[in-house]
Amino acid sequence: MNLLKKFEEEIDLHQDAIYIMKEQLEHRFPAHKHNKGQLLLVSGGIAYLKTLEKEYYIPSQHYVWIPKGMVHNVKFNTGELTILNIYFADEPTQAHQLYEELGIYPVSSLLREMISFSENWQGLIFPGSWEYEFLSTMKHLLAHSPGKKFSILLPTTEEKRLQEITTYLHERLQEPLTLPLVALQFSISVRNLTRLFQQHLNISFLQYLKMLRMIKAMELLMGTEKNISEVAYQVGYSSIAAFSNTFQQLVNMRPSDFQKVTTTSR
Repeated sequence: MNLLKKFEEEIDLHQDAIYIMKEQLEHRFPAHKHNKGQLLLVSGGIAYLKTLEKEYYIPSQHYVWIPKGMVHNVKFNTGELTILNIYFADEPTQAHQLYEELGIYPVSSLLREMISFSENWQGLIFPGSWEYEFLSTMKHLLAHSPGKKFSILLPTTEEKRLQEITTYLHERLQEPLTLPLVALQFSISVRNLTRLFQQHLNISFLQYLKMLRMIKAMELLMGTEKNISEVAYQVGYSSIAAFSNTFQQLVNMRPSDFQKVTTTSR
């Protein structure tokens, strides 16, 4: 039996049980799915969650809820990152919209305390045990006080020319990347480039670039000793105020607060 099959069978072996996994195994596997809803909590770095349609970014001290049956795979940017996975059985009597949709949310103080309390638990947790009741309460807490949804994501595409263009953007974020200049670089009209983004990514060129710059900014704020102005410049902003305002709109906190929180969590 290969490792992936063994991993999947252990999670779904007992339909009514909750399964806890702390080892960093998910990132070793290609796209896969589970028959249970999954809570994936991230500490100490940024994790990258890819579904069939989009790529999501999960900063430190956030969790993602992955509905059962959703195909996904997980990657991360540092060996220091800690990931906790808890796989929950279905509860028809506790149905909630949150459990049906993929969502990324901040870890509340209460959730952090509950996770800390159960930090030594591992493997299968069966119904009837007090540990099962405790974890079920944790799951119900998510639905009733999820916090403000985190919404930074990048749509993906198999369209080859657009892949080349987005790679170009990734590699030159410090430069003044305007729609006309990028169109000229790839010998394409502004109108056709605009249509490429809308047709294949369902997002505008400027929206994509803004998201990309904020993702890079998060990585720099977490992984380097650069100050806010250095980070702003490195991701293509000449105005610190404009950078800070955009960052707060998308990440729900100021860059300085994000840097403080994520540094403390490492």
